[in-house]
Amino acid sequence: MISPGLLALVRCPACHAELDRQAEALTCRRCGTRYERPSADFLDLRPREEFLEQTKYLDEALHADARYERVSPPFLGSKIRNDMLRAFLAPSAADRVVDLGCGSGRTLLWNRDWQAQTVGVDIAPFFATEARRDVDLLLGDLRRLPFADATFTKAFSLDVLEHLSPEALRGMLTEAARVIAPGGTLFVYTHVRKNAPIAGGLRAINALARRLERLGLIDMRQERLRKSDHLNPLADIPELRRVAAETGFRIARIRYYTPLVGGFVENILMRLAEKRLARLRAAEHERRFGAAGGSVPPEEALKMARTEGKRRVAESRSTRALLRALSAAMKLDLLLFGRIESGPFFALLERVNPPPPQAAAR
Repeated sequence: MISPGLLALVRCPACHAELDRQAEALTCRRCGTRYERPSADFLDLRPREEFLEQTKYLDEALHADARYERVSPPFLGSKIRNDMLRAFLAPSAADRVVDLGCGSGRTLLWNRDWQAQTVGVDIAPFFATEARRDVDLLLGDLRRLPFADATFTKAFSLDVLEHLSPEALRGMLTEAARVIAPGGTLFVYTHVRKNAPIAGGLRAINALARRLERLGLIDMRQERLRKSDHLNPLADIPELRRVAAETGFRIARIRYYTPLVGGFVENILMRLAEKRLARLRAAEHERRFGAAGGSVPPEEALKMARTEGKRRVAESRSTRALLRALSAAMKLDLLLFGRIESGPFFALLERVNPPPPQAAAR
């Protein structure tokens, strides 16, 4: 949605000056840049400057399964991330919060009970229907945020940093430090390249998943596509600390997440269930339409399975109870391994005041 509150917050991404509002566009009062309004549901304030580095999340193929269109409650890995977000960031109604790389906008929908003013920013326009209706959204580049300095008290970014190059990561964090008020916080979930020995268990789970895929029992193509642009810019946790310091932050809190139980649940159990559901939907299609309807392509069968899965989550108490139980089991990864320094982590970064000279000079 585009609320009056959002219109009051946004600025020109090029020079951070205020924008004059017209029905069909926003125009910068300083540099004169005009930003069209392509939709009644979100603003487009992407900078006119074109970066050579662009995310694959702009590709339609990544969203062919249409999982973004309808938001289900947080379960499994999504629940782990959302629970940690709530515990670490803990916004109140007095806060102003921005989701940097909001995707479908689902995390903001899940946390409307914060009662804070919230904004979702993403480079790709694949927003869920519910988010378009209930959440302030805008298209923007995280390296050129369309907000004034110190606009927000809190921010978060989930599953974003691993998609950035080292240069883009520093640009994104520097911009985040600019728009977050001194003493404010940024919660991130991402990973570094260096892992703990216990990650060998996850590698074994992934090897089993590849074997099951060769046997035709699961389908991991969409997951591989989603991870195909991972650039993994951070080598290890010491480098995370250095980059945070260089861009205006310090690590206030960190918790590690090696998903052994989670990997088995999501990469094996859920993929087996998804494949079975895809076969059932394809067989049902062929029974209903016969030869005239043709066979269902695997990609379409997978989309049908995920749509059916979301329907079951919405309508079936037993399905939700099972997912809650599996989500609870996945929390064992945090309880057992959360203090062991490893690749994936949750971190709360505090905005330093004043920012270090390197960040201020950028």
